Amino acid sequence: MNRSCVNYLKTLVISLNFLCWLCAAFTVALGEFQVINSKFASLATTFWPIFPANTVVATGTINCCVCYLGVLGGMKENRCMLLNFFVLLFILMLVDLAMACVFLVYSRDVHTYFEEDLMRSLEIYRQSGPETNSTLKDDFNAVQHLFRCCGVHGVADWKGDVPISCCREDPCDIPEHSYWQEGCLVKLTEWFSGNYRSTGAGVATMFILQFMCLSITVPLFCHFSRQALGYK
Repeated sequence: MNRSCVNYLKTLVISLNFLCWLCAAFTVALGEFQVINSKFASLATTFWPIFPANTVVATGTINCCVCYLGVLGGMKENRCMLLNFFVLLFILMLVDLAMACVFLVYSRDVHTYFEEDLMRSLEIYRQSGPETNSTLKDDFNAVQHLFRCCGVHGVADWKGDVPISCCREDPCDIPEHSYWQEGCLVKLTEWFSGNYRSTGAGVATMFILQFMCLSITVPLFCHFSRQALGYK
């Protein structure tokens, strides 16, 4: 392999890895923004490990580190770095592929996970005093206000003790006030299903970029091995 071809492969590896690094950094920032601004954490506690925001932060952080290793390995023509990059990226690709499948599958089963948690949160809200469980109450009120919904299946879930966040109009102290009739379960299920599908598509795109990086790294590593480069 002549030098110009090697330089071309190096440039391609560095460019693709830098692109992957930028994508990973963006996903970390997006995931952190979703975590900070999430209004659902205290309402669906058993569903927390597979929240899209948490998964995006974890995988984005790992992707950043692995892609940085690939950029350095290509720039320094270092076999050791490229070998470690190849192994880590291959493992990460398998994880990304599994995650994409999980997101696409779970997008159809979100309803089952949410219903039990939301009903439990609603009962805690109803039975709590004015000064207790303020975080849960704030989150539930924020969800009802944001999605224009009331209760889990509908306003009847509150059994007459309906919070102000269910009101269609502000102020809510008029005699003929009305509440949102649709339950929050349907709205949240639709919202999370959409997030799952978009996150799964993003992970699948990252998988394609990683596969391209992996394919280009192999001939570059073989060339460095034949030339006995890379351990200096």
